[in-house]
Amino acid sequence: METLTILNKKENPLFNRKEVEINLNTDVSPKTNEAEEIIAKEFSTSAENVKIKHIKGRFGSTSFNIAANIYNSKDEKDKTETRTKTPRKKKGAKK
Repeated sequence: METLTILNKKENPLFNRKEVEINLNTDVSPKTNEAEEIIAKEFSTSAENVKIKHIKGRFGSTSFNIAANIYNSKDEKDKTETRTKTPRKKKGAKK
């Protein structure tokens, strides 16, 4: 059973996003894509508009603090957020 509590919600008009911090009580630690789905459902948006900044929990605890940014569209998210990895080339592809 999951319980969700919104700790902080801030509107950032410069980047066209909402910055939220939530506390999630659940039995297992949430994966990033699961946290995106939970936040998207809570704020009535698509999961592709959500960027998880961090998921923090203590050892043995069932409480997790999640910080996330919620964008108005996927284009706004792609324009603002930095990409950390370059896409790999497929095996056998020409250089």
